[in-house]
Amino acid sequence: MPQNEQSALHKGHRQRLKQRFLSDGLDQFEPHNVLEILLFFGIPQKDTNPIAHELINTFGSLSAAFDAPFEELVKIKGMTENAAILMKMMPAIFRRYELDKLDQSAVLKNSRDIGQYIKPFFKGKVNEEFYVICLDNTCKVMSCKKLFEGTITSAQISVRKIVETALSCNCANVIVAHNHPQGLAIPSNADICVTNDIYKALKTCEIRLLDHLIVSPSDYVSLMEGGYFNPG
Repeated sequence: MPQNEQSALHKGHRQRLKQRFLSDGLDQFEPHNVLEILLFFGIPQKDTNPIAHELINTFGSLSAAFDAPFEELVKIKGMTENAAILMKMMPAIFRRYELDKLDQSAVLKNSRDIGQYIKPFFKGKVNEEFYVICLDNTCKVMSCKKLFEGTITSAQISVRKIVETALSCNCANVIVAHNHPQGLAIPSNADICVTNDIYKALKTCEIRLLDHLIVSPSDYVSLMEGGYFNPG
């Protein structure tokens, strides 16, 4: 096929796919089609369908392709640095979108409230992160801060820094949360031990630890509801 005819064919295909998205959204798109249309904007002069298929084949799923390291994405034949950067931006943009919709002064009365509030902070994260939520005596959020970040398997937790953060907010209650980015929301022995250490340290300052949530990509678990400590 002559190059100009091939270019016209690709242009027509791109326009049809864009119009399909505008008409119907992405719900009926196959995973490779989602990547294909996204890559239009990072690879303007090339057929992105084979690249999209290779991304799915290499990483196993749409979400895994977005979570793949930049260095691995650019190894895919046909990928450009701009396209890889665009892919890495998507989970981060979605996270910012979800966080922007949060009620920053929400009242967290139970584990469901806490779970709905904290889950967006972990969207698309591949490393373990630890957050401290400070609340007033009505359980209204005063601040939510990321204090620690570790590898995909562990984070180094400083109980002293958690207490200092709570005292600096002059809060009455604290909730802590961390994620298991590639596992289940099941507390380890280390999670249980550090929860009790935080509880005891905060109690000496007359601050209550209300809960510790563990968040996985699909679920979350409350250590308080699981009976691993008693907020008292």
